[in-house]
Amino acid sequence: MTPLQRPEGEALVLTAEEVAVREGRRQEFIDDRNAPSDPDREAPPVGGDGSTGAAGGVGGYNYFWIDAGDRVAVFNGEPRSSLLTYPEDGRIPDLTPEGRRRRLEAYGRLAGEFDNPENRPVGERCILSFGSNAGPPMLPNYFYNNNYTIVQTPEHIMILTEMVHDVRIIRMGEPMPTADGVRPWFGESWGRWAGDTLVVRTTNLNPDQMAAYVYLFGPGSENMTVTERFTRADEHTIHYEFTVEDPDTFVESWGGEVPFTRLDGQLYEYACHEGNYALSNVLSGARAQER
Repeated sequence: MTPLQRPEGEALVLTAEEVAVREGRRQEFIDDRNAPSDPDREAPPVGGDGSTGAAGGVGGYNYFWIDAGDRVAVFNGEPRSSLLTYPEDGRIPDLTPEGRRRRLEAYGRLAGEFDNPENRPVGERCILSFGSNAGPPMLPNYFYNNNYTIVQTPEHIMILTEMVHDVRIIRMGEPMPTADGVRPWFGESWGRWAGDTLVVRTTNLNPDQMAAYVYLFGPGSENMTVTERFTRADEHTIHYEFTVEDPDTFVESWGGEVPFTRLDGQLYEYACHEGNYALSNVLSGARAQER
């Protein structure tokens, strides 16, 4: 439940009392959302009530589907108020003039309600997980399915993201040049060992993936580099650290730390579009309007 950015003026490390208050409020919210519905309630208005809940119409979720976390992230024994650890204020740095220009340009390309279905976001089309779940950097999506499976061989490390079953392949060794024009999903990741820490450097991210980042932390440039460090802290915990460097977009680099906790269970297939009729219903509704 710990947010990416820190509320202004807060310290990075929370007191025990602050943790208790935050986790207590979250549990009250969860209990309220999971309370039984009134069977005698009236139907929502035609078209939905405009909310993101069950009465919101097409696309509305009730809380049964949500698993956004109920505990404050603890890293090295410290309960944290944000995942970001630097800059010191725990906030995404300001954009450069070029970064602001690209952000405005990206907002100007937003699709309208009568544009093509191909313009729907990659997350809605189940091409990529929401937000930056698969990374890099690998961040919680604050919705659901925030789990990973890591498979290691001498030459490669595979990270399977539960949501939309995204797969990152990290090649070990010295980076090799890629053919011109090839911009893979999740970029090109190369790993090396620094003692017991896996260090991964990723460049050459796909432009469509970078476009999705606009809403998270800014319109990354083609020169964005993400460095990740995976360290096994104990039998049940991996310390994940990340640094984002993109001088074409941000006035300084930024990064943070996320604890990964072992899950004793099997991850099942994330069958994203099974029973998902949203897009087909949207298209059917448009055809009905045309008649």
